[in-house]
Order: sequence, then C-alpha cells, then structure tokens
Amino acid sequence: MQIVCKNLTFTYGKDKRIQVDAVKNLSLTIEEGEFFGIIGETGSGKSTFIQQLNGLIKPTTSDELKVGEFDLLDKKCDYKKLRSKVGMVFQYPEYQLFAESVFEDVAFGLKNFEKLNEKEIEEMVRSAIEIVGLDYEKIKDKSPFDLSGGQKRRVAIAGVLVTKPEVLILDEPASGLDPEGKEQLLELLHKIHNSFVKTIIMVSHDMNMVVEHCTKIALFNKGEIYSTGKPFVVFEKLDNLEKVGLEQPLTGYLKKELEKKKVSVDTDLTVDDFVEKIVEKIKK
Repeated sequence: MQIVCKNLTFTYGKDKRIQVDAVKNLSLTIEEGEFFGIIGETGSGKSTFIQQLNGLIKPTTSDELKVGEFDLLDKKCDYKKLRSKVGMVFQYPEYQLFAESVFEDVAFGLKNFEKLNEKEIEEMVRSAIEIVGLDYEKIKDKSPFDLSGGQKRRVAIAGVLVTKPEVLILDEPASGLDPEGKEQLLELLHKIHNSFVKTIIMVSHDMNMVVEHCTKIALFNKGEIYSTGKPFVVFEKLDNLEKVGLEQPLTGYLKKELEKKKVSVDTDLTVDDFVEKIVEKIKK
C-alpha cells in the first residue's frame, strides 16, 4: 500500500479567531515496504500528520491523500475497512487498555472490524498475543491492569495487530522503555515487518534508533517537511538537525568530531557500519 499525500494542510481552530496550521502544504510519498521514520521537535506536525493516514482527523485541504486503494478525500471512503488495514499505535498505548480481560481487550478491534464466529476470533486473538511474545493460555483471562508495564504495551499492540494490518503506524513507540524493553520492541517490529505488516511508519525523537532501523525518514519542521531521504543522507546535514531542535545520532557526532581531525569516514551511520569503517582505517 503506497501512501501519497500532496499539498496536505490541517488547521486547528479553523472556525475560530485563532487558527494554527499544524501541517501545511505537505507532500510526501511513502512506498510499500519501507520502515519509515518521522522525526522533528515537539509541535512540528508529526502526530497530526499520521492521524490523517487512517482518517482519525480529516485534512483541512489537500490535493491528494491516498493509502493504497483508499482515497481519503472521497466522501464514500470506507474508513472502517481502512482502519483494519492501517493500524495505529499511540504513545503509551497501554493507557488505552479498558476491558476486563486481555482476551476481550485484544478482541475488541477485531469484533468492530469483521464479522467472525467465536472460533475465528479466538484463533486470531491467540495469534496476535503470541506474535507479541506472550503466552496466550497464561495471560488471556488476566486483567490487563494486573500486568507489568511491558506486558501491557505488548497487549495493546496485539490489539492493533489482530486485524493483520498492512501498514502499522507508531507514535513514539519506545517512550518510557528501558534499553532492554526498547530492544525487544524493535525486534518485534522487524519480525512483523518481515511477516504480514508491509510498511511501518514510526514517529520518534530517538535519532540513534531511527538511524539504526529506518530505511527512509522525513524531518518535519513547523508543519512542513524540512528534508527527506535515507537517514544518513538527512543526518549528513547535521547543522540542520540542530536548527530544528534535534540531537544528532551518536555516530553522526563522532563522524563530525573525526572530520575536525581531518579524518573522513564514509558510513551510513549505523553502529555496525561505523565501527567497521573505523577498523578498516586503523588497519590501513
């Protein structure tokens, strides 16, 4: 499912005296298969943009907004079907848990999107819970509120994955996680990306995570796209990151410091590649 938006604008307070353009004249294409990162300081329009990709909010104006075969500017757009294909995981998704049991929480979205019998629902809920690395039999009857923080997040994500979306959008998915939890989450995302989720879109303030895991990124600034491309291409312009309130990835900082010493390193800024290129220089 290719995502295409052209001249997209969303204005808060459109009918009021004070109006704010959260995104303005924004054009972006995200190809199917990407692990796409969206970066930018707070208030740059990232969350407003992603919420328009499955119809949670509608653009004020736009020349085009399509997700696969879904035309979001068409009044007849089937938003119910769209949201089963485009899953949205909000920051701290565990705060969205509400049902009496894990099973009911994960099954909620499934029952809302599709007409299935009880056996089909159970099979799909079991699959979603196991995909996120939890034991179905041990956890299905537990209250979500009795789980650990990490388990709650996995259950919340399972509630999105249960419909087998083709596109998964995550807003700051690693917020509040310790390094081990963050690593486990990224392993899960790559696992499902290699399985049934064709495209992943991740909003993040963590530049190290973005450069390690994203195939392409878009840098947002004041509701507009400042730069887009492969992470190392965008991060090559390190001064640009500082201008828009973001820190450079560690490897980018080290590369810059080495350049001050007249040592150039041709790297994609991932840790493995950076270390490999440094070792090659040392051997020479």
